[in-house]
Amino acid sequence: MASAVKNQKFAVLFTWFDQDQDGQLSEDDMRTTAKVFAQVARDEDHSNISALHSAFEQWWQLLLQHADTDGDGQISRTEFITTMEASVTSPEHFESAVMAIADAVMNAADTDTDGVLSRDEYIRMYETLGVAPEHSGPAFTRLDLDGNGVISHDEFRAAIVDFYLSNNPDAPGNYLLGPIGHPA
Repeated sequence: MASAVKNQKFAVLFTWFDQDQDGQLSEDDMRTTAKVFAQVARDEDHSNISALHSAFEQWWQLLLQHADTDGDGQISRTEFITTMEASVTSPEHFESAVMAIADAVMNAADTDTDGVLSRDEYIRMYETLGVAPEHSGPAFTRLDLDGNGVISHDEFRAAIVDFYLSNNPDAPGNYLLGPIGHPA
């Protein structure tokens, strides 16, 4: 059973993905979310754009398989939260769905290809994804675990793991979309 912290994070994530704001996730919502994420990449960055679309498709298929119990092609908030804990974040699926998106979006946002995200690259990435700079700026500081002024690939992956897997309300990754309880 998911903790209250995870439930809160997954509820924020559901709202973020529910592109048409109808209270249900659909294939169109996930495709639109993938298109939003793909906007982080440069137009010619076909590899990361393709990786993002593939990973969101993988995530959608997991949701359909594990959450769409009535077969209507819609996932409710409750179904989403339950399935996130039970299936999407399980070890056999987490890397191919969630971490594949994290890797592709980080690679796409690293516009100078130096292997790290500067504060500007990080804020620009999340602004493209709809997260206000007043949330992404402080999040950057929390995620820069070694305090060197950049977020490494390992630090970004650690933040993603925190967001999806940690029950600790103070985990740095919980601030990716703004403070818990404050949707992006």
